Amino acid sequence: MRFVRLVPYVLLAAAFWAVAATAADAASRAQGQRLARLYCASCHAIDKVSPSPLAIAPPFRTLHERYPVETLEEALAEGIMVGHPTMPQFQFDPDQIADFLLFLKSLE
Repeated sequence: MRFVRLVPYVLLAAAFWAVAATAADAASRAQGQRLARLYCASCHAIDKVSPSPLAIAPPFRTLHERYPVETLEEALAEGIMVGHPTMPQFQFDPDQIADFLLFLKSLE
């Protein structure tokens, strides 16, 4: 009988955590988009429709067609040194990597 009385509270707590997680994901995706705009948008398309400003730079929305975007985690941590000839070298910290990958996944 006690369990039946607790059900509404358990459901309310679960709903609260789901909303909090969704808000956190949205904030992380937005931060990942800011990083893409700052470091990548001069060459790569970072949205779902635009062409890349630099023709040889693949649009981010197509990266998942080439390989799982999660495989970029190590390269982002160590510094991407490949790509197109004019690609700058940069490194992200672990939180930035998570945000950036979440943003890339949102483009799939």
